[in-house]
Amino acid sequence: KYKRILRPHESDREVTRLMNYAECLELARGKMGNYCKACPECNGRACKNQMPGPGAKGIGDTAIRNYDKWKEIRVQMDTLVEKRPIDTSLSLFGKNFQYPFFAGPVGAVNMHYGDSLNDVSYNDILVSSCAEFGIAAFTGDGMDSNVMMAATEAIKKAGGLGIPTVKPWNVEMVREKMALVKDAGAFAAAMDIDAAGLPFLKNFNPPAGSKSVEELREIVEAAGVPFIVKGIMTVKGALKAKEAGAAAIVVSNHGGRVLDQCLATAEVLEEIAKAVDGSMKIFVDGGIRSGTDVFKALALGADAVIIARPFVTAVYGGGREGVEAYIQKIGSELADTMAMCGVSSLSEITRDCVRV
Repeated sequence: KYKRILRPHESDREVTRLMNYAECLELARGKMGNYCKACPECNGRACKNQMPGPGAKGIGDTAIRNYDKWKEIRVQMDTLVEKRPIDTSLSLFGKNFQYPFFAGPVGAVNMHYGDSLNDVSYNDILVSSCAEFGIAAFTGDGMDSNVMMAATEAIKKAGGLGIPTVKPWNVEMVREKMALVKDAGAFAAAMDIDAAGLPFLKNFNPPAGSKSVEELREIVEAAGVPFIVKGIMTVKGALKAKEAGAAAIVVSNHGGRVLDQCLATAEVLEEIAKAVDGSMKIFVDGGIRSGTDVFKALALGADAVIIARPFVTAVYGGGREGVEAYIQKIGSELADTMAMCGVSSLSEITRDCVRV
């Protein structure tokens, strides 16, 4: 715990204080391995095309574009409104959350971010901390079956408050993973369809990767909980996910890690949201790095957002306290933006709150 000096009215010699995210970054830099630089703002530039590592495919252009396009969207300030309490809460699939953002799924952390943690210890910290501090974590999957087993066990311990994300394996393996999801009591499940572009899936035998609408429908029905399809970048893809029975989609290009020269998620979110027209929930990820970015995403039609890489830094740098610090940072920035733009609840964040 971090300590601060006693104030005159306090009886204890020292009291604890919350770690801030800047301190978390400093601590993370000695633990993150050779690739991630734990930058003050994770914008994809320092790591570019470093894979293994947190970089993106090819020249690293897509991850950078994801970040940059959110910054080109400006918010509309309006303080000529009645002063009201700010409510950042979100209800989703029967669960209530303090904020409309979630931690993203990350796998093979010891290879990409340093061996001070592995997928088991990382998910154990992330899932429990997110559940404790008012949001939920998506968890990753990998070639090692222990990754999904550990992730679902962490979700089970958190009372089902987590979203296991299954890779697009072959049918038999997906069934095995879904059995773990059900045993965990997870309130929702996901599949990152865009992971079809990862090398280990391309070479997997029996074949894994992209799924037809019919194949996806079978998976959705087998899940038995609201199913989220991650990796949608077109209206056509969104409508196919809807046809397959998905409860939600994630507008995502896998953080630029599977396709170079791809559009940014901020560039396609609005047209996808209009086409879906409320028939499915919409998440978006990719370069979202502040509460103001969260606000922008909601204004363009998202119901919630997903943030991945900075949560890795939070866990490596501060564990449970690091996760708390990052959630508080993004949450307070969102609340401040809402107040300065004249809205008091998420439902009031509309398209006229931003200018593209």
